[in-house]
Amino acid sequence: MKSPNEFFGAAPEVHTWAPGRVNLLGEHTDYNDGYMLPIATPQRTDVLADRSSDGRFHFYSATLDETAEFGADESSPDGFARYIEGCIRLMQARGVQVPPLKVYVRSNLALGTGLSSSAALEVATLRALRTMLKVDLDGVTLAQIAQQAEIQYAGVNCGIMDQMASSLADTEHMLFLDARTLDARLLPLPVGAEIIVIDSGVPRKLAASKYNERRSECEAAAGMLGVPSLRDVGRLADVEKLPSPLRERARHVVSENLRVLEAADSGGAISAGRFGELMNDSHASLRDDYEVSIRELDELTEVLRKHPDVYGARLTGAGFGGACVALCKTGAAQTVGQMAVNRVNAGGANARLLIPAPQR
Repeated sequence: MKSPNEFFGAAPEVHTWAPGRVNLLGEHTDYNDGYMLPIATPQRTDVLADRSSDGRFHFYSATLDETAEFGADESSPDGFARYIEGCIRLMQARGVQVPPLKVYVRSNLALGTGLSSSAALEVATLRALRTMLKVDLDGVTLAQIAQQAEIQYAGVNCGIMDQMASSLADTEHMLFLDARTLDARLLPLPVGAEIIVIDSGVPRKLAASKYNERRSECEAAAGMLGVPSLRDVGRLADVEKLPSPLRERARHVVSENLRVLEAADSGGAISAGRFGELMNDSHASLRDDYEVSIRELDELTEVLRKHPDVYGARLTGAGFGGACVALCKTGAAQTVGQMAVNRVNAGGANARLLIPAPQR
């Protein structure tokens, strides 16, 4: 693995970073113009950048120990470089003169766990370009460009939540986000509560998963209901006329939006107990109606729910592997999280505690 000094040969011009995110409520609602409640992770992705002296782009990921090099008029190779190139090309499309660059990436975000390492890379890259090239770019616009970089260059037809959370959220508050209007506001976590995040040990590859299939099913369901998106369905009863599996997909989205709105409309006054119940209901909906959970996530969340200090637990991210998140009593996260990891690993799993960071 190369150090920044080895890669640049001197101190780089800019050093920026962006966090990952954990979604507490509102899964698979963003591409349905719905509502979400993510929070930023303490883990982050750092991007260091400088101008290239040979007219070519040079990218290096210390996390992967991989290098990508290509000419100014060429495309980057597949992999992490596509996300960075996407940000650069979209800035160029906006009229920004981006010179050939050397970009160094490092991250302590666990890849493939559903904590939005790709969004953090995109947002950190765009922050670096904004700083280096002195571009006037607000946080919402930056998130929109980052989303398009993932769609157009990485081939993932994602919603806006991950990039908005990485751009606007912090680790102390939930970010209530309306995907249609992009209105966002910070809300406190329920009083007396903190979060646990555990990697199930089963990596997910979003572009290769059924994510795009679920999105297509939601679009089909909205079309059959005669609405622009499932966000416009106000009553659960309205989806029951749909054929299976569109009925189940729509039922999840509509019920999930209602859960987020209940939590957000309290203005942060919702109790930890009630918030936990909403998280449990969300997991059941993701498992049964949206069919994106897996056995390992079901087992992890069940172990967590049985602990008296846990209010609720659910998978977080798109599913098909990755991580789960739990809400527990303040001060209990480290003990409870490690207990859950030990319990499932005794049965052959390969889980690990991500938040709070394991004690050494």
